[in-house]
Amino acid sequence: MTKVAVVFADGCEEIEALTPVDVMRRLGIEVTMVGLDKLHIMGAHEIPLEMQTTISPALLDYDAVVFPGGSTGAANLRESNELMEIMRKRQANGQWNAAMCAAPLAFARYGLLDGHQFTCFPGIEKEIAHTNPTAIFSPAITVVDEAGHLITSRGPATAMAFAFKIAQVLGVATTDMQDDMLYTYLKQEI
Repeated sequence: MTKVAVVFADGCEEIEALTPVDVMRRLGIEVTMVGLDKLHIMGAHEIPLEMQTTISPALLDYDAVVFPGGSTGAANLRESNELMEIMRKRQANGQWNAAMCAAPLAFARYGLLDGHQFTCFPGIEKEIAHTNPTAIFSPAITVVDEAGHLITSRGPATAMAFAFKIAQVLGVATTDMQDDMLYTYLKQEI
């Protein structure tokens, strides 16, 4: 069974954190909600979130690890040396890592974006360019960099596209669920 971990930190953008959990569970993907350093996380909009576990080397056993954004949440993820070590190992192992909104800042600090394509919340790419001048920014809604095993997305409104893209990259069929959730209809309207 496909397994995905979503890593939550205080100040995370709730819609970016919970949309991948919701969509992927609907698709039959096993999703674990992982707290950065505790089981009780407070989202950026004061929504309390209950985790199943905290970060550990067990993150190496997942098909993908997902970072939601939110400026404070992303900063908290970025500053974790333990998480940085795990994520570097995952990339070296050719495992998928995903981040959206401000969370690519954590990937930038970890060195995961070096020489790879990414997208992020508008303006964040300028910060990333200072620390990772070889990272290649794209304004696309979601970006898949196969060489770096990276999936990135722009921000709150792109959370569903991000979730479906992660599932697709992991080989999970999404067409029926996109129809069931009216996502296909929404794409036609945009």
